[in-house]
Amino acid sequence: MSRRCEICNKGVMSGQQASHSNRKTKRKWAPNLRSVKAIVSGTPRTIHVCTRCLRSGKVQRAI
Repeated sequence: MSRRCEICNKGVMSGQQASHSNRKTKRKWAPNLRSVKAIVSGTPRTIHVCTRCLRSGKVQRAI
């Protein structure tokens, strides 16, 4: 399931993990997403937001 941050569009990144003997295997890095009730265009809605957007104040949370 591919989820993205609805504010900054940050998603899963892929790459290779290197072991101590430098053998490579494919792996993924997932963003730290939180399900948050926020004010979107004047109405409260549940959205998926990364923690960096939450911390920087790009999201106005609904109470």
